[in-house]
Amino acid sequence: MSTRERILDAAAELLRTRGVAQATTKEIALASGVSEPTLYKYFGDKERLLLAVLEERLPGPSRVVLRPGEGDLAETLTDLAQAYLDFYQRSFPMFGALLADPERMAAHRVALARHGGGPERPAAGLAAYLRAEQRHGRVSAFADPDAAAALLVGACFHRAFLRYYAEGPDASPAPRSFAEALAASLLNSL
Repeated sequence: MSTRERILDAAAELLRTRGVAQATTKEIALASGVSEPTLYKYFGDKERLLLAVLEERLPGPSRVVLRPGEGDLAETLTDLAQAYLDFYQRSFPMFGALLADPERMAAHRVALARHGGGPERPAAGLAAYLRAEQRHGRVSAFADPDAAAALLVGACFHRAFLRYYAEGPDASPAPRSFAEALAASLLNSL
């Protein structure tokens, strides 16, 4: 396994168990068997490492291939909904303490923005996809892609939070039937 992969694996585990606010780059370096300068060589800073963990170690919407005008729209939206559900459920443990500390949260927000990250990305990406589907005539010209994206992503976030709240960090994944119901409901409005 490469050094980068070892760092990502260690970071994913420590961020999941200790959270973004508590896990340090020193701990991550130690757990991955590298020096802190080596960690910074690969990732530059903690926020870039966090983004890499979110994109490469958590199931997420970036793993769903979007081909506007192709394939089954209901299946694509179901795949996206499932990816959002899984992603949010697995990422909640990482951000709890960070959300409770306004000063750290502000610094984190600035750092993520510097790297092109942030919580608005999932809805923005889905809205862009829906606009592309509008151009292909597969989504009504009267539909509001931004509102539709907010509805789907928000519903996934809410359901993932409820599962995490009820079952904790090792909650079972949301059933695909729920992702299918969300996609079907959204399609009815599009």
